[in-house]
Amino acid sequence: MTEDRFPMTRDEYDALKAKIDHMQSAQMIEITKRVATARDMGDLSENAEYHAAREDQGMLQAKINHLKNELSRAEIIDMNNVARDVVAFGARVRVKDLDLEEEETFFLVGPGKEDFSQNKILTNSPIGKGLVGKKKGDVAEIHVPMGTLRFQVVEIAFGD
Repeated sequence: MTEDRFPMTRDEYDALKAKIDHMQSAQMIEITKRVATARDMGDLSENAEYHAAREDQGMLQAKINHLKNELSRAEIIDMNNVARDVVAFGARVRVKDLDLEEEETFFLVGPGKEDFSQNKILTNSPIGKGLVGKKKGDVAEIHVPMGTLRFQVVEIAFGD
């Protein structure tokens, strides 16, 4: 997996594609109708409804473009073919911080699934990159802006 690729399962890929299709068809059509209705109200320079609808249209198009970019860079991972003894996309990794003597668990996820409050981190984040490819017992030295983190892999698991 290269750094500019986004790992995701086939189900995640299909869901993202469906979301884009819905945004392009239903949502964009609705906003386009709002723009047309507002345009018919008269002077566009002082028409707040028109400007709001155009702004919504631009924001929706930006979201669509962003998601299309992710889709075009998707790397579909077949979770049945992922080695279970190595840290990889989809893994739950329990590590021991060798400096603080504390354990922590990370979940390696793809874009859109990250949630720092639940320790769901991107595989291409600094910690994710440092852990990917490690096996149980390996030590990862991860350079972050605040210094170097030293984690020993305690457990690797897949699935919920």
